[in-house]
Amino acid sequence: MISLDLAQRLQHAGLTWSPAPGDRFMIPHRDLDDQVFAVSDMVVEVRELPTGRILAFNGTTEWALDSVMQRDVVWLPREDQLRTLLGEAFVSLRAVTGGFVVSVVRDGREEPHVDVDAECAYARALLGVRAPGSR
Repeated sequence: MISLDLAQRLQHAGLTWSPAPGDRFMIPHRDLDDQVFAVSDMVVEVRELPTGRILAFNGTTEWALDSVMQRDVVWLPREDQLRTLLGEAFVSLRAVTGGFVVSVVRDGREEPHVDVDAECAYARALLGVRAPGSR
């Protein structure tokens, strides 16, 4: 999963987000820094009953936040979303010892971006493509 730091860097680089089911996000600076949330049309809660574990479908749960402004959250784009955002600049993803390399074309040259996590490598590549002087 993309790190909060990389997600914040993408946000500061101007990446915009239209929330959709399945999207992940974090709410920093509210004592929730270690929690990852997902946009969903329905909340599913795991409950332990004497008869066994159930998955309860709820509209809300007791501890749920009522709401949070989109500007106060940080989107954690998935690998497929990052690849789509790279568009025609994307060349390849390959596994290497200790991580992954995402290659993009920037200014007519192939540029590698390395990380131990594939999504983070994609995020680094997107930051490189969105850097000043890039297309």
